[in-house]
Amino acid sequence: MKEREFQELIREIVSSEEFRTMRAFRHHVRTNVFDHSLKVAYLCYRHHKRFQTKLPLYELVRGALLHDYYLYDWHGRRPSYRWVHGFAHPKRALKNALRRYPDLSITERDMILRHMFPLTVSPPRTRGGWILCLYDKIAAVGDYLSRPHRQTTASRKQ
Repeated sequence: MKEREFQELIREIVSSEEFRTMRAFRHHVRTNVFDHSLKVAYLCYRHHKRFQTKLPLYELVRGALLHDYYLYDWHGRRPSYRWVHGFAHPKRALKNALRRYPDLSITERDMILRHMFPLTVSPPRTRGGWILCLYDKIAAVGDYLSRPHRQTTASRKQ
């Protein structure tokens, strides 16, 4: 993740203490929520660069960074909660994101709220929502198949 433009786009959010707490929350077995969110944001960034998406780059990256901004570790809860988390965390992430960033666009809100489709029945309504859905799934598969957790270059820099 060497692109300076990407680093500039994520700086405000990634430098916040609250976002950094996501490093402590395990996610998809072999990674943490912080690294997963960075990976998804970077994949969305690369998509925009490659396909020249008409969507504003800032919105695409910010929505992707905040898509799992639920701020708790769901692994330590009772086993039955794991299913509930899959359905409930987008609403929690959107609530937390709006508290911290009340100026979120319609696209960013859609991205955060609907990124779990098709697990949740409501599909994204925006192009950004569909892009995030795709890259969140790709990153999740990579998280499950990767070697045990190691910090990404970007997360070590931050």
